[in-house]
Amino acid sequence: MQSEIILRTFLFAGKRYLENFQTENFQKVIAIKCHIWHITRAKLGDFVIQSEFTMPIKILITGGTFDKEYNEINGTLYFKDTHINEMLRLGRCRLETHVRMVMMIDSLEMTAADRQLILENCVKAPEDKIVITHGTDTMVETAKVLGENIKNKTIVLTGAMIPYAFGSSDGLFNLGSALSFVQALPPGVYIAMNGKYFTWDNVRKNRDRGEFEVIVSDQVFSNP
Repeated sequence: MQSEIILRTFLFAGKRYLENFQTENFQKVIAIKCHIWHITRAKLGDFVIQSEFTMPIKILITGGTFDKEYNEINGTLYFKDTHINEMLRLGRCRLETHVRMVMMIDSLEMTAADRQLILENCVKAPEDKIVITHGTDTMVETAKVLGENIKNKTIVLTGAMIPYAFGSSDGLFNLGSALSFVQALPPGVYIAMNGKYFTWDNVRKNRDRGEFEVIVSDQVFSNP
């Protein structure tokens, strides 16, 4: 009981300090908050997870079908701006999220240099829970780069088969799923699509069925 009281007092003071902390360097505020979270968890264990003071989630935007718009004149898809903030609002998300646009490209056009940039953003982020919006065509390739290089953070990649702008997209559901999975899963790199999650080294996209599936000993297992 005494440790719980001490914890809540410490967390309350930390929250109020950060709320009142004025600086032009917003990244410094994020780093301080994350530092307080790590120290508290190291000292008092998983009880912190159950408290009201939780570490913010980083959302990295890279483009993909998720954010494509439809050109009614020529019938093509193109990028204009991200829909993430609107989706978080419509989904009534109450998590603290820090959104950063890394790029806005079709994943089929993504290069090794682009994946290195995504990797650098994940490594440098003070947050240890990261959601990445990404095109589905090469999502597995990017997950592999991250999985081979990052072991101490929980990273979830997600996307959409239908553009959010179409109004019937699976993107909103997938984003909500990814935000839930990133809080519940242990450190590692995952793909979250259609209510399922997959580890980075045991997943592929079934282009005929338009879904992701697990690979085990070259045999594919998915729900009928």
